[in-house]
Amino acid sequence: MTRFTVPDMDCQGCVGSITRAVQKLDAAAAVKADLAAHLVDIDSVLTEAVLANTIEAAGFTVAGR
Repeated sequence: MTRFTVPDMDCQGCVGSITRAVQKLDAAAAVKADLAAHLVDIDSVLTEAVLANTIEAAGFTVAGR
């Protein structure tokens, strides 16, 4: 499980965009989001770096990068 802080994720549409982007690369990935805390937990075979780059390519900021 990899956890990211995504400060500009603020609605279910954002969660959907992140989920679709991740599942495009790993169809079996499980994505869970806590909108209030701006946290995304991803269970995937992809590396943390690939996941972070995928979230950023979808138009979101990964805190600490």
